[in-house]
Amino acid sequence: MIALSVNLNKIALIRNSRDTTNPSVPEHAQMCIDAGADGITVHPRPDQRHIRAQDCFDLAAMLEVEFNIEGNPFTAARKSERPGVSDYPGFMELVREIRPAQVTLVPDGDGQLTSDHGFDLKKDGDRVAPLVAELQSLGIRTSLFMDPDEEQIRLAAQTGTQRIELYTESYAHAVKTGEQVEETLARFVRAGEVAAEEGLGLNAGHDLDLHNLPRFAAEVPALLEVSIGHALTVDAIRMGLATTVAAYQRALGK
Repeated sequence: MIALSVNLNKIALIRNSRDTTNPSVPEHAQMCIDAGADGITVHPRPDQRHIRAQDCFDLAAMLEVEFNIEGNPFTAARKSERPGVSDYPGFMELVREIRPAQVTLVPDGDGQLTSDHGFDLKKDGDRVAPLVAELQSLGIRTSLFMDPDEEQIRLAAQTGTQRIELYTESYAHAVKTGEQVEETLARFVRAGEVAAEEGLGLNAGHDLDLHNLPRFAAEVPALLEVSIGHALTVDAIRMGLATTVAAYQRALGK
């Protein structure tokens, strides 16, 4: 069965629009779990514009399901610019201390609105591989954020990572526009096949929603986990959080 990991970044973004603790990130994590979510994902960034470093510690203290922390391993510590918000310790320092079940390494820059590309391991492989080895030595499963590119997926396997997460925006865009849906989905199917050939576990995420998820989940082989935040949060505003989590589980075939 494909696991549903709920990304809580947008819950934190709403909270950060005021000087408040409402909505509570841990409380909403528990609501997702009570509704049947299999895991919780967060993606802290150095500017702490949504998930903050303290949120990661708070979640680690209460979660009994899989905790997945995403982020750029090359981001350094940064002083907080907001009163009452602790400094960002740097991504690797954060996950070394927390030791979540899974860390997904993502090559996003500080100025990006959201993640928008996978690793280029022709360029970054020599830097990524030692970090993968370190995380695994700490008992943390590693995943690399990747485009559905056969050559790059084979390079990912050479880093020693246990999993990859396919960046699915191109599939979501194809479904939304109705353009090149079959060709785009075929690339993801092939990416899943290559991952399996290389012994890699397969995760996926970005712009997956109730409309495009069922076919993706049914046709991409050996898919283990999807991480969904933006669309799920928007649906929760309309339908309620518990109802929405259940709907996404049904979209995964459960």
